[in-house]
Amino acid sequence: MTSPTTADEWRALADSLTLPHQAFINGQYVDALSGATFACESPLDGRKLADVASCQEEDAHQAVGAAREAFETGVWRDLPPAKRKKILLRFADLIKANRDELALLETLDMGKPIRFSQAVDIPGAAQTLSWTAEAIDKVYGEIAPTANNQIGMITREPMGVVACIVPWNFPLLMASWKFAPALAAGNSVILKPSEKSPLSALRIAELAQQAGIPDGVFNVLPGFGSSVGRALALHPDVDCLAFTGSTATAKQLLVYSGESNMKRVWLEAGGKSPNIVFADAPDLDKAARAAAQAIAFNQGQVCTAGTRLLVESSIHDEFTEKVKQALQKWQPGDPLDPATTFGAIVDQQQFSKVLDYIATAQQEGAQLTTGGQAVKPESGGYFAQPAIFTGVKNAMRLAREEVFGPVLAVISFDTPEEAVALANDSIYGLAAAVWTSDINKAHKTAKALRAGSVWINNYDGGDMTAPFGGFKQSGHGRDKSLHAFDKYTEIKATWLTLN
Repeated sequence: MTSPTTADEWRALADSLTLPHQAFINGQYVDALSGATFACESPLDGRKLADVASCQEEDAHQAVGAAREAFETGVWRDLPPAKRKKILLRFADLIKANRDELALLETLDMGKPIRFSQAVDIPGAAQTLSWTAEAIDKVYGEIAPTANNQIGMITREPMGVVACIVPWNFPLLMASWKFAPALAAGNSVILKPSEKSPLSALRIAELAQQAGIPDGVFNVLPGFGSSVGRALALHPDVDCLAFTGSTATAKQLLVYSGESNMKRVWLEAGGKSPNIVFADAPDLDKAARAAAQAIAFNQGQVCTAGTRLLVESSIHDEFTEKVKQALQKWQPGDPLDPATTFGAIVDQQQFSKVLDYIATAQQEGAQLTTGGQAVKPESGGYFAQPAIFTGVKNAMRLAREEVFGPVLAVISFDTPEEAVALANDSIYGLAAAVWTSDINKAHKTAKALRAGSVWINNYDGGDMTAPFGGFKQSGHGRDKSLHAFDKYTEIKATWLTLN
C-alpha cells in the first residue's frame, strides 16, 4: 500500500480511520471506570476528533495493580534478554508498518505537518525501539577488583513499575524515549500521554500486544495531569516516574515523590536555549537557515528550540536579515499538505499564550521585525506566523521564560565572554549552539556553557548514540543512548567470600 501524496488523500485516510479513544489496561481497551471522557480536538480546524476516556485515581490504581502483578510474576522481567529483544523488534516493525496511520494521528491531534510526522516522528519512535532492543544483551554487569578470596559482582535489575508522563509536542517520539528502555530493562510500564495528544499512544497499545508484550506490562492511561497524572505520581506501588514537560510540573512531581514512596523521578523539563553566532562563523547563510529552523520547526513547540539568538554585534543587522529571509520558508500552511513545513499551534490555550508573549515583548520595548500575526482564521484552527524580535535584553520575559512557540529573541554581544555570560544567565540548561571557524573558541565556549547538549556549527545534532537531557532547572537524567538504562535499573552489589 502506497502512502498518500496529497492533502486530499490524507483527508480521505483520516475519514476512514476509527480513532482510538479508550484506555488500555491489562491487555484490554476499557472505558474509564467513572465513564468520564474529554473532547480531543484537532488544532487544524477545531473539530472534535473523539471523546477520549478521562482516567482518574481508580483507573491508575487498576493499571498499577496490573503492572505490579505482571512484574512480580516475571512474565516479562524474567524473559531472557534475547526474547525481550525479539518482541521489541517486532513492536518496532509494527510501528513502521503502520507509519501512515500513526503519522496522521499525530498531525490531526497535535497540528504538526504530515511531512514531519511521517518522516521524523514515527520512524524516530520505531528506531528508538529497535536501537534500544538491540542494546538489551549488550549492557554488561561488572566484576569489582577484589582480593583473591572475594568476588564482587555489580549487576542491574529492573525497578518494577515505571510510569511515563509524556508531552504533547512529539507525542510518540518522546514517549518512545521513555518506554523503550524501561521495557527493555524488564519493567512494567504505564504510559500517560498528554490530554492534548493522546491518540497515537492509545493506538500503539494494540501494536505492543500484537508484538507479544504480555498483558499488564504495557498500559496506557489517557487523562489530565491533575487527576491520573497526580495519582500515578503519588501511588506507593509506582517505583519510577519518567517525565517530559514543564519545569513547574516537574517540581510538583518531586514533591509527590517525597509525599509518597520516594520513587525515582527523572525529569526533562523546560529550555531557553542560546544559539550563539560569532562573526567568524564558517557559513552565515547556513547558520541563518539553522536559526530559522531552530525556532520554526514544530511551530517552535520544542524544548530545545533556539529561542535566544545571540549574535556578535558586528554582524547583527546582516545576520538578522538573513534569518528573516530564511524564515520565509516556514510559514503557516495546511498540515495535511505534504509541502507544508509549518503547521498549527496545538490548541487555543497555547495559541493565546504565544500571542500574549508577543504582545508583552512589544510592551517591554523589543522590536517586532517580522511575523507574529494570527492567520488563517477561516480554518477554525490555530495558526500564527513565526516572529523575530530585535532589541531584546536578557532581563526581558521573552528572553527568560519558555514561550514554547515560534518567537525568536535576538540579543547582541561583543565578546566571547559576554556571549557565555548571557547564555548561562538562565534557570535553564537544556541545549546550546556555537557557530565559529575558530576551533579553540568553539571548544572553550562549549566547555563554558551550562547545558546538557552543545552543538558546534549545527543545531539539534545527535542520534540515538548520544544522551539527551539538561542541567539546572531543565531537569536531570538522560534519554537516548545506553545512559537511558541508568534511569530504569537498580544497581546491585553482590559480595561473595570464598572459603
